[in-house]
This record gives sequence, C-alpha cells and structure tokens, in this order.
Amino acid sequence: MTTLVTGATGFLGSHLTRLLVERGHHVRVLVRPTSRLDAIAGVPCEIVQGDLRDKASLASAVHSVGHVFHAAADYRLSARDPRDIYENNVTGTRNLLDVCRAAKLDRFVYTSSVATIKFGAMPTGGPLPNESDSASLDDMVGHYKRSKLLAEQEVLAAANDIPIVVVNPTAPVGPGDWKPTPTGRIIVDFMRGRMLAYVKTGLNLVPVEDVAAGHLLAAERGETGQKYILGGVNMQLKEIFDALAAITGRPAPSVRIPHSLAIAVAHLSEIIGRTSGHDPAAPLEGARMARLTMFVDTSKARRELGFEASSVPAALERAVRWYSERSYGRPKDRRRDSGPRTVAQDFSPAHSSGSGRSKDLRYDSRE
Repeated sequence: MTTLVTGATGFLGSHLTRLLVERGHHVRVLVRPTSRLDAIAGVPCEIVQGDLRDKASLASAVHSVGHVFHAAADYRLSARDPRDIYENNVTGTRNLLDVCRAAKLDRFVYTSSVATIKFGAMPTGGPLPNESDSASLDDMVGHYKRSKLLAEQEVLAAANDIPIVVVNPTAPVGPGDWKPTPTGRIIVDFMRGRMLAYVKTGLNLVPVEDVAAGHLLAAERGETGQKYILGGVNMQLKEIFDALAAITGRPAPSVRIPHSLAIAVAHLSEIIGRTSGHDPAAPLEGARMARLTMFVDTSKARRELGFEASSVPAALERAVRWYSERSYGRPKDRRRDSGPRTVAQDFSPAHSSGSGRSKDLRYDSRE
C-alpha cells in the first residue's frame, strides 16, 4: 500500500518520510517542480511533482494511496503578500481534501499546529489548554495562525467523508531544520550571540523525531475527527536560553524587556526588512505571539495514542550540533542574505528517525 506525504522536503516532513520508509511503507512524496530535495536525499521514495494550489496536479499523487500524511505548510511569520500563506495552507488543503474524497483512504493524518489552541497569559496553576480549547479566528495572531485555523476547520469538516485524524505539534526541535523554522531560528540566533534580552513568555518544545513517530501513532490509533496535541515540555523562554547556554557555552541573556519594547523593535525590523528586501530579523507576528504563553496539556495523546516525548535538552543538543557542523552558528555568517546554496548530504543514522542536512539559512515556504 502506498503512503503519500506532503511537505516531505521540510523539517518535520523529512523526518516523517524517513521514518515511514524505515517502517516498511512504500512512500510517495508530493513536491513542487521547484522544490529542493536535499532533505530526503537518498531516501527510497517515489517522487511525484504537483502543487497543492493546482487541484488537477494532485490526481496522480493520490492514485492508489491508502494513507495520506498532509504535513505541508507555509510556515512564515512575515510575508510580503499574506495571500500566499492562505493559498498554500487553506486553499491547498481544501484542494487535497477534494481529491481525497474520491479515493478510498484508510487514513488521512493532517498536521495542524498548536497555534489553533486558545491561549492566555502565563498560567498561574490552573488547568492548561488542551484539544477542547479551540481558538476562534479573532484569537489568532497573524496570518500564519489564521491560515492554520482555517485549514484545520476545513479538515475537521471533511471528517464525515474521509477518515481524518488531526495532530497539533507544539514546537519541534532537533537536527535537520535547514530553513530554519522560527523555532530553529531562535537556536541559530542564540548560537550567533544575537539574543541580548528576553521577554516573559513560554512555549512547549518537543523532539522532532517524536513528532514524526506521533504521526504514525495517530494513523494507527487515532479516532476519526479527533485532535491530538503532540508536545513535550512546557518551558519559559528564559529556561530555553539557559538550556542552550549549558549546551553551547554562550551566556544566556539576563535582561528581561517588556513586551511593548519587543513589539516596537519588531515594528522597526519590519520596516528595515521591507526597505532592504529581506525577511525581518524580528517578525512582528512573533513579537505579538510572545504576549501569550503557549503551555499545553498533552495528556490526551499520551493516553489515547501512547505518545511519549523524549528528552528536550538532548534534542536541543542535537540541533546545536547539527547547526554547528554546517556553520549556521558563526556570528559573521551572511548566507541568509545570499542566494540559495545546495549542500546535498545524507542524514546521520545516530537517531531512530534520522537527522537532516542543511542547504542555507533562508526561509522557504510551501514545504
């Protein structure tokens, strides 16, 4: 039976693809004609070209498929044209669902986001948000979050026609985050000595290898129409910096600034980014999101799927080592402002679901 993966060239998708192959699946990956395939270099999988925004191009990808893992997403906190994010995340998901309705799937696993959960300020001892605490569109900060909520709503509405399970990963960390994602960029910027202060916020980190394994658990044990948060450890931002300091030997920032100052800096960064033609160093959406504390209750996935997260500090160490080996962490590294550079390398066999190899430090979308 063939298993289709979208987003296989991205951070999470590449780990998922490799794990599926290791588990004996015949894997087909949907890639755009312009996609760079380094993240899955050497993986014995079937490659089909198409674009989620072009419904007609999806028919061959879905043909004779039993399982679909829809992990593709446009994960950007800043975009010159926000319509691109909605086209990729919402319209693309709708198109794939429409094509899958005509197929006889055993399971459709959708990679949503913890961003679709309703959050508040720093928890004070009460119950943490879980899968039942769904956010409204008015709760969403920025276009990425709005697009993921709209896409998740499309997916859940289709659960009457397709055996769908939704997974909501928190913030995956580990090797192979070559773009990097916003979370990976925190690690890289710390390694480069660019983190001079912090704000009071928090998020849940989880090893990327465990998130990939959680997708398979969702396909095997998840209940149709249900959501499962795949998370690890709730950590304040200062705790993350302290962990990175212990790994890298670099000092953690000791100055805490108010959110108002962080947002003002982000506004300035957005202006500079638009003027220079580069992504902002401090995206405004990220600064606004930091006003919320994204701590979650992950007990449902543990209870119903048997999901378990391994050591987050060890995952951070793997990420740091991966970036260090590829010179991401050099303070004078300017590759982010240069053109794309391809370094086709295989994954290390040291971890069960592999670790990726890098290309450059530029953001790329629709992976």
